[in-house]
Amino acid sequence: MSASPVLIACWMALAVLSTGTVALGQVAASGLVSIAILAVAVTKAWLIADGFMELRHAPQLWRRLVLSWAVVLAIAISFTL
Repeated sequence: MSASPVLIACWMALAVLSTGTVALGQVAASGLVSIAILAVAVTKAWLIADGFMELRHAPQLWRRLVLSWAVVLAIAISFTL
């Protein structure tokens, strides 16, 4: 069983984004860095939904619901910061 090039690219992008999240967390605990970390988290959620869950081929309603959930959570967390 071989992995498709799309899955390998998604895995590599997630590894880079995860490393970036850790690096951003080490920089400082300012509001701007926190927003950047949330943006990276939303990007990772998009990659997981479209790449691994393959929702890019799913009906638009399901895709929008899953992708908007990450954005809603990021907005809610940013308001608490």
